[in-house]
Parts: sequence; structure tokens; C-alpha cells
Amino acid sequence: MVKTEERTVVQVLSGRAAWPPPVWLMRQAGRYLPEYRALRQKAGSFWAMCMNPEMAAEITLQPIRRFGFDAAILFSDILVVPYAMGVPVTFEEGVGPSLPPIATVDALTGAQAQWVEALAPVYETLRNLRVALEPKTTLLGFAGAPWTLATYLAEGHGSSDQRAAKLWAYRDPDGFQQLIDRVGDCVAAHLIAQLDAGADAVQLFDSWAGGLTEDGYARWVVKPTRRIVDRIHAVRPGAKIIGFPRASTLAGYKLYAVGTKVDAVSVDTAAPQSWMSGFAEVTTVQGNLDPLVLMTGGAALDIAVDEILNAMRGKPFIFNLGHGVLPETPLENVARLVQRVRQA
Repeated sequence: MVKTEERTVVQVLSGRAAWPPPVWLMRQAGRYLPEYRALRQKAGSFWAMCMNPEMAAEITLQPIRRFGFDAAILFSDILVVPYAMGVPVTFEEGVGPSLPPIATVDALTGAQAQWVEALAPVYETLRNLRVALEPKTTLLGFAGAPWTLATYLAEGHGSSDQRAAKLWAYRDPDGFQQLIDRVGDCVAAHLIAQLDAGADAVQLFDSWAGGLTEDGYARWVVKPTRRIVDRIHAVRPGAKIIGFPRASTLAGYKLYAVGTKVDAVSVDTAAPQSWMSGFAEVTTVQGNLDPLVLMTGGAALDIAVDEILNAMRGKPFIFNLGHGVLPETPLENVARLVQRVRQA
């Protein structure tokens, strides 16, 4: 039986280089897969799939069966945290998620026991997956980071400029801090419960980390993440955590790595490979193929994959995308990517 620490992704998260590097893709389970689309039609709604342990486990396993990725990431959504805190979440086809915007932290209800109970189906999914996966495959859990979740809670939906959250933070910094802390408490409880249910490691998605001032980035992205990392390590000292502060500046990525103490930092497509190679001296790096070049395929894909591999050879590195797989991505391109990484 393969132990957790022997799985390749976990080894790399411990700072050890592996070659060829392990590979998995954000949104590797999703609309580009015909088997996912068939199950989605049967389920009736995205949320129903997230909260059905059998369906969520099956969706998580679909890309593993097809492509043999080194990690399976839980099929769920970052907005399960607001849901656990009493905020109703709806998903409209072609539009995306929405929730009633809040203006005070008092709109969030419950405490750790209630939050974990509300998300019991998610943890059942993880237990099912740990049994179903091959022993060599790393099982990843995840959650949204406090800043990104706060932008949804303040706006009621995704926002290109995070206007409502920034206005709240500027007008009422103490009240906004209470929101960040309260959400962070739920995120930490959710991630600990995922680790207890069988996840080998977890990833924090801070999808809206870009575009903040230097002070805002330190206060709303770095510090809340460090608080979550400390809470997890207080009860699960060996837990492995990946952070993804998407669209950070290069200086921001370094500040994040040093300030949060995560085990790896996932970087987006804009990060140069030459810089990533040096960044791997600071932390394990994950990334950063352009999802559009994956969608394009052919020689463009081969060249882009090789550039990343050449830059990261001998470094603690996990091959991934700079964001998620796009729905229009041909299956053969994903297979070609995996094969090229495996043959590095």
C-alpha cells in the first residue's frame, strides 16, 4: 500500500524534485469531457452534482480514467463555504453562480460544527474517492480563499473589479476584517474536514487576488491565508497546502509564498518561465501552461510544454495550467499534453 508521503505530488509538495514532474490540471473534470456532459444532463443542476457524493466522486474520477493524472481534485465549488454559513447559492445555466449580497458579517450564521455538518456530502465524496483511486494517485481537496469569497458575498456574483468588496473594505475596514476572519474560520474548518476525510493535500483558490494595492494584497490575501495555514497546521502539522493567488504580480507571488508558509504556489500564465525557475528556490511551483494553447494543440502546444519543462527541470515543480481547462478543449490535446510531460 502506498503511503500518503510516497505519492509523487505529495513528495514534490515536500520540496523534492521529481522527473518527469507530476501533472494534473485545474478544471480537469468538466465540460470538455463527454462523460461529464452526459452526467450533467442527468443531474439537472451543477449544484446537485456537487452535493451528491456518488456523482461528485464519479466526476472527479472521469479525467483520471481517461488521462491518468497524478492527482484527482475533488469536484465541488468554492461557494460551498458561503452555503455552509447560511447564504443560499444558485447556479443559472450560461450565467454562473449568484447569491444574495450581504452588507454585514451578521448575515453569516453557524459555527464549526454546523459548517462541517452542512458540508457532510463533500466529505463523503472524499471518502468514496480515497477508496476508488489507485494508491499512487494524490487526492486533492480545495476551498476558496477569504478574499475571493468575500468578493462574491459583497457583490452577489463574480466581479471583474471586485467593486463591492473594495468599497466595503475602504469604508469600513474593521467590519470587513470581521467578514474576512469569519469566512476564514469556515474555510479552515472545511479544509481540515477534507484532510480528515482522505485528502492528501488541499489547494486555496484566491481567484481575484490580482488588482489589489500592495497594502490590500498583504491585508486581504496574505494575512488571511497565513491564518488558515496556521490553523490547519495547529491540528494537522504535516498537512500540505497549495496556494493559488491568481494574477498576482511577481513580487506579490514571492510575498505570498514567504508570508503564508504554504507548501507550493500555483502561478498563472503571465508568470515567465525564467522567473518561475528562480521562484522554485523559494517554494514548490505549480503551473502555468496557457489554457488557450492547450485548446489550440499541435506544434504550439508542444513548444509551450517544452519551454516550461526545460525551465523547471530539476526543480520542485508540478505541471499544471495557469488557470482551468476550457470547455472547448479537444480531448486529444489533453492526452498529448500528458504524454509529452511523461516523456520529458
